[in-house]
Amino acid sequence: MPSVQHETMIDLFRQRPELAAELLALVPDRLDSPLPEYTHARMDSGDFPDITPTEYRADAVVVLTSEASTPDTAVIIEVQLRHDKDKAWSWPVYLTTLRARLRCPTVLMVLCPDKTSAAKSRTPITIAPRCTLEPIVISPEEVPVITDPATASANPELMVLSAIAHSRHPDRATILDTFATSMLTTPDRAMYLELVTAILPKAARNILETLMNTKYEYKTEFARTYFSEGEAQGEARGEARGEANALLRILRKRGLRIPEDVAARIESETDLDQLNTWLDRAIDADTVDAVFAD
Repeated sequence: MPSVQHETMIDLFRQRPELAAELLALVPDRLDSPLPEYTHARMDSGDFPDITPTEYRADAVVVLTSEASTPDTAVIIEVQLRHDKDKAWSWPVYLTTLRARLRCPTVLMVLCPDKTSAAKSRTPITIAPRCTLEPIVISPEEVPVITDPATASANPELMVLSAIAHSRHPDRATILDTFATSMLTTPDRAMYLELVTAILPKAARNILETLMNTKYEYKTEFARTYFSEGEAQGEARGEARGEANALLRILRKRGLRIPEDVAARIESETDLDQLNTWLDRAIDADTVDAVFAD
């Protein structure tokens, strides 16, 4: 089941697809050529159903497009919290299948929370003679230390990554203070605060709680809502996403076609009881409609 930390990372790209290009811009030496100028970034399907019977599904896909909406570059985003030897076999499939589907250059970007997982994820993958895949890995070392309020307000998603990546940094108090200040004017502050506090280690979480208590009115109520309950809410949210992913996986394994609106309904559902009811039905339902029958 996907963890809260895993889902937090993916949420940032759902909120701001441009973040994929911004992170790649931090490591230009790892690209064969500079990213092309783009006018728009959008999320795309991370499913690769062309390969059967095994299901291949990336964590997220961002497509950078031109004014004519023509795909210029596709970025596959994978969050790798620990080493998984099977990725050496699935990652090349992601790249080649997406490249064939969109007919544009593709990039594999792997986000890792520590040096160990980053080092293992950087290992080149030999696909064939003279054909090697080298994942572009973003570890805490590549994530900028953001202490400038203007930068944080302009890009709250990158600020979230900075707060998580540098939770043990010597300047973490300043980083967290910048994060707390930026949340004052961020429309999605409730979600970001919930996600970050669910991930931060206890010492950093206490620092952030103290900072937020000095910046918001109704301090006691805020602390109770986003700190006392925030971790539990974050875990529940991650659990619901895990159940939704399991349901989609079962339906696909059984060969049932899932319309886009149905997939969206499943992914947006947060009621665990409802998701469990659908999961039970999915085991032997003859059609997708039968799963959602009243």
